[in-house]
Amino acid sequence: GAERTSCLLSRDYEGFVASLLLPEEARRSSLALRALNVELAQVKDSVSQKTIGLMRMQFWKTAIEEMYRDEPPKQPVSAELWRAVRKHYLTKRWLLRIVAEREKDLEDRAYRNLQELEAYSENTQSTLMYLLLQCLGVKDVHADHAASHIGKAQGIVTCLRATPYHSGRRKVYLPMDICMLHGASQEDFIRGSREQNVRDVVYDIASQAHVHLQHARSFSHSVPAAATAAFLPTVVLEDYLQRVRKVDFDVFHPSLQSRNPLLPIWLYLRSWKKTY
Repeated sequence: GAERTSCLLSRDYEGFVASLLLPEEARRSSLALRALNVELAQVKDSVSQKTIGLMRMQFWKTAIEEMYRDEPPKQPVSAELWRAVRKHYLTKRWLLRIVAEREKDLEDRAYRNLQELEAYSENTQSTLMYLLLQCLGVKDVHADHAASHIGKAQGIVTCLRATPYHSGRRKVYLPMDICMLHGASQEDFIRGSREQNVRDVVYDIASQAHVHLQHARSFSHSVPAAATAAFLPTVVLEDYLQRVRKVDFDVFHPSLQSRNPLLPIWLYLRSWKKTY
């Protein structure tokens, strides 16, 4: 347990804090879902050969199938996830969808366009939110609609936030159509360029995340209060989008590399307000 907690803390700090602020009955299940998410996300970075990555993904596909037969493998995250599946009757195809999408991502190439990044985000981040809503006992079409847009915003922001990390490893995943539109090459990102054309790429991508966030909020009055706990990550997205705007969309600015120490407090306050 302690080892898994420290892994969650280092790989998904904000998600871990947000899970702790959930109602008691959903907290443990949320941590199990986030632990699965971290396990899957780590595969791409931690394996040197794609074959090993595919084997790890196959393990999870089989593990999920076994959970629904009440025969989970003896592995800590699987055991916790099985508990969540039984307690909240979690939808199997959503869990499998996250694994399948992460597996596709092992191809290790840039997104062709923004729509491709959004589809990836829908199948990972949004789908994780649908599962969180199930943990909270929320069945509501407006909540699902909000989760879809917030998940897309989260996927886009995650891609931007990880750009300096990936560039340092000579990898660029940002949508190629937007890079081409502004005449920004992969090499520009790899050498950490702070030129205007690179900032324009970041501006366009960040704007799309903002649009999704605004859209999700436009019908917040129709979303049940119980659902808002699943949407606490909006605090984190808002924080990053504001900070990147302050540095004029320079994605490599040192101030973006450090975590905002006020985030836990803001998450706590937002959880009290029951808004997103």
